[in-house]
Amino acid sequence: MEDALARAVATLRRRERSVGELDDWLAARGVSESERAATLERLLALGELDDERFAQRFADDKRELAGWGADRIRDSLLARQVDRETVERALEGDGDDEQLERATALLARRYDRLEDDAARSRALAYLTRRGYGYEIAHSAVRRAEAG
Repeated sequence: MEDALARAVATLRRRERSVGELDDWLAARGVSESERAATLERLLALGELDDERFAQRFADDKRELAGWGADRIRDSLLARQVDRETVERALEGDGDDEQLERATALLARRYDRLEDDAARSRALAYLTRRGYGYEIAHSAVRRAEAG
């Protein structure tokens, strides 16, 4: 188990992971199920592994650094095996108004003007790919269009 623990700590120093991600990472390296369980339990007890902290940091980083919307953050965290309740808590402070501001700022940086239907359609598609719901994306396009 000490080898599995050392390997897990080393990978967590490089990049924070969810409990599920770390379990998969250890399994891919041939660590037995019982060793993985003991390693994860130990890391959780030490505070080295924490899905709440992981989800909150991930959501904050993706909002601020990548400009992602709540839908994309949610999908990404769920894919990283974070449970739905933890994901929803990480997204709690990101309401429609905050998302609208972020989406509008993204459009201002990306597009000079939205002067025709084709430009508005491209902007709407861009925002939905970034994880903004249709209503927020549409409102942001209308704001950007208005200047």
